[in-house]
Amino acid sequence: MTIKTTRKGAATLPRNQILDGDCIKVMQSLPEASVDLIFADPPYNLQLRGDLHRPDNSKVDAVDDAWDQFSSFAAYDRFTKEWLKAARRLLKPNGAIWVIGSYHNIFRVGAAMQNAGYWILNDVVWRKSNPMPNFRGKRLTNAHETLIWASKEEASKYTFNYEALKALNDGVQMRSDWVLPLCTGHERLKDENGDKAHPTQKPESLLHRALVATTNPGDVVLDPFFGTGTTGAVAKMLGRDYIGIEREESYRKIAEKRLSKVRKFDNEALVVSTSKRAEPRVPFGQLVERGMLRPGEVLTSPRGQTAKVRADGTLVSSECKGSIHQVGAAMEGAPSCNGWTYWQFKREGKMIPIDLLRQQIRAEMRN
Repeated sequence: MTIKTTRKGAATLPRNQILDGDCIKVMQSLPEASVDLIFADPPYNLQLRGDLHRPDNSKVDAVDDAWDQFSSFAAYDRFTKEWLKAARRLLKPNGAIWVIGSYHNIFRVGAAMQNAGYWILNDVVWRKSNPMPNFRGKRLTNAHETLIWASKEEASKYTFNYEALKALNDGVQMRSDWVLPLCTGHERLKDENGDKAHPTQKPESLLHRALVATTNPGDVVLDPFFGTGTTGAVAKMLGRDYIGIEREESYRKIAEKRLSKVRKFDNEALVVSTSKRAEPRVPFGQLVERGMLRPGEVLTSPRGQTAKVRADGTLVSSECKGSIHQVGAAMEGAPSCNGWTYWQFKREGKMIPIDLLRQQIRAEMRN
């Protein structure tokens, strides 16, 4: 693997490439604070003891590759500590990381993340809608994996597209338990022998949700355990740049072939619903100053109660006076009220939410 450098000797960021080599050494060679998000699917250290067979005596295609085998928990912990340190160095100050694992490793990884200085934001349970059954009948069916989402540090202003996730979830706030199917059917990549190309290939739906939630178009997403390239494929479709690190040549070849067929969505389709908190603040008084609403104009509540607009941007009713939020809360007998969605005004015989005027000003500010 060769990392290009500038004339001054600084490494340039190899966007949209798969890098060959040990993930720790490769990450150490990349520019510091250059990556927006890391999605890591490290070895699970499954500690398998012998083969696993189905009731018909057929062998289960389990994860028994050399890359998932460690001599001891201590050896796995050392590896985890080293790659997490190298990964954190690459994150921008407001960067974040996702790490996925099973009960075999995720608790050890979570502790190592906290020790390394990451700030855990959520743990997400990926509940598999089609899990592999428990053939031996000695334990519960293992039907989920855990993802840890963490920022580089506690003070990081990480990306979180709350409204986009809510839209994905039919207008309901997204929860931390995600029900998604395993990678099967046409999505499951096969090798030249027709066997599974990678034993732990993740579904694109899982990466789609994580990347829509925590990145924006143009961001750089690094996957230090690239495998067959699910992270890169979804990042490319969503207009993000990817960097993959993979030491296994067979996986790199499959990933390169896969990525060559991926096309980015058109720019209009890449736009997602933005958080209301990220929108510019518009004081209600600005509507009055600009003549969009006049002093003395009447606003009406959903229950038909009224209040008049005053010259200083406050409201006055027969019972109280104050901001659009305070008067609305008083009328409802509630501790708080979003006045922007509560009040309406009349134009040409139609009732119009005052929030439409705020959106008009915000559109002007964006342009």
